[in-house]
This record gives sequence, C-alpha cells and structure tokens, in this order.
Amino acid sequence: MTEKVKEVLDKIRPSLQADGGDVELVEVTNDGIVKLKLTGACAGCPMSQMTLKMGIEKNLKKFIPEVKEVQSV
Repeated sequence: MTEKVKEVLDKIRPSLQADGGDVELVEVTNDGIVKLKLTGACAGCPMSQMTLKMGIEKNLKKFIPEVKEVQSV
C-alpha cells in the first residue's frame, strides 16, 4: 500500500508546491493510517489541516480504499 500512497501523493504534490509547500510520507501503518509531514509553506499555514483532510485524505481514500485516515506528524 505504501507504493500506492506514494503514487497518489506524487499527483497531489504539484499543487502543494505551487503554493510553496510540499508533503513528506512518514509512515503507512498496517491498519490503514497514513502519517504525513507537511513542509515548506504548508508547515505553518493555518489552512494546513483542511489541506490534509479535505485535499490529501480525500484523494488517498478515493484511489486507495484501504486508507482509513491521514494524520499529520
């Protein structure tokens, strides 16, 4: 599942980079939890939780049904 997550993140990454941010995959657990670290401009952005949940998590769940939740670390 880690490779699938990386593929989806690679599709999302350009829109994050356009705003000066990025995302780093930290871990994918056996129970479907994806742990990510937002970097660059995303790290200190007040909208980062919305980006994480409504953008990244939504896309990951859409393409990888095994993903249960995305957490910021």
